[in-house]
Amino acid sequence: QQRLVESGGALVHSGDSLRLSCLYSGLTLDYYDIGWFRQVPGKEREGVSSISVSRGMTYHADSVKGRFAISRDSAKNIVYLQMNNVKPEDPAVYYCAASIPPPGWATPLKFENEYDYWGQGTQVTVSS
Repeated sequence: QQRLVESGGALVHSGDSLRLSCLYSGLTLDYYDIGWFRQVPGKEREGVSSISVSRGMTYHADSVKGRFAISRDSAKNIVYLQMNNVKPEDPAVYYCAASIPPPGWATPLKFENEYDYWGQGTQVTVSS
C-alpha cells in the first residue's frame, strides 16, 4: 500500500530557509513521479515541484524557480523540498503526491489530477 507522510512544516520568517520531507512507502521511486503541491484556503491546489527519477528530470513552478529545489534520498525513502528565500506568498499546506506516469510521458507529472496517492500535508507559515 502506497503511503506518503509529509513533515518539516514550521513558522519561518521571510528570507529564511526550510526543508520539507516526504517519507514514502509501498512504492519504488524508480517508477513513480513525486510531486509537491501547496494549497491555501479558498484556492486550488498548486503544483510546486516534481521529480521523475526514471527520467532524471525535475520541474519547478515559475513562482518558486531559483528558490526551491527537489531531491531524494533513496536510502531513507524521502523526497525533500528545499525552500530557500521563503516569501510572504509561500505559506500554505504543502502536500506530496505520487503516481506512475503514462508510458512515454516526456516531463515530470505536475498537475493535481495526474497524481493518485497523497499525503496529509504539512503547514508552512511565514512571518514578515
